[in-house]
Amino acid sequence: MQVHRVDAPGVPFPKGTDLLQVLWCPYAHGDFGNPLPQVHWRDAGAIGDVLPTPEPAAGLPEDWYPAACVVHPEQVTEYPSWDLPDDVYDALRDRFDTLLAETGLRYSYHLAEAPGIKLGGYPSWTQEPYWPDCEGCGSRMEHLLTVASWEFDGESWRTWLPEEDRADENDSSGLRWKGDAHNPAGLCLGDAGGVYIFECRTCPERPIGHWFDCS
Repeated sequence: MQVHRVDAPGVPFPKGTDLLQVLWCPYAHGDFGNPLPQVHWRDAGAIGDVLPTPEPAAGLPEDWYPAACVVHPEQVTEYPSWDLPDDVYDALRDRFDTLLAETGLRYSYHLAEAPGIKLGGYPSWTQEPYWPDCEGCGSRMEHLLTVASWEFDGESWRTWLPEEDRADENDSSGLRWKGDAHNPAGLCLGDAGGVYIFECRTCPERPIGHWFDCS
């Protein structure tokens, strides 16, 4: 994935950079067998000729190698779900129950973290949260990027599926979305899980960490 600073105003780019590129090795790595990510912050003006994209190597997991697609960033407001402190959840529990009864919307699915591939915000965890600490300074890392298998699921589409990607109500397929809006990158990480990439914004070199989970 690559994104220019002008298209992601909420992301704190390092000084002197205006292009974020995230690559990964699509073979199984680590205890949980997930792709290994790398993060590169660059000055777009210093990039010379762009070489042709190499063909995937033989033997790669097909659904770990993303299909070519265009990123159209859209800013949204998120709130924590898994990461919501217990005392805050207890204080809001009655409001969540009223919301569900009156609208059918669940806070965790429809109003908290945005699902899908995203920069910043809160990770839309599949399992319990895991925030890595920086090996250099010991501080908790910040969420930089989630690469998810799906852009939404059978519940969250109601509020997170963009209007332009919604199917006509009379569509004979019965799907709620057009084309490949559900999975434009053609990924399936584990059992429809995701890779979460973190960075330390305290250390000058901005080291990264990552985590993988699935259902």
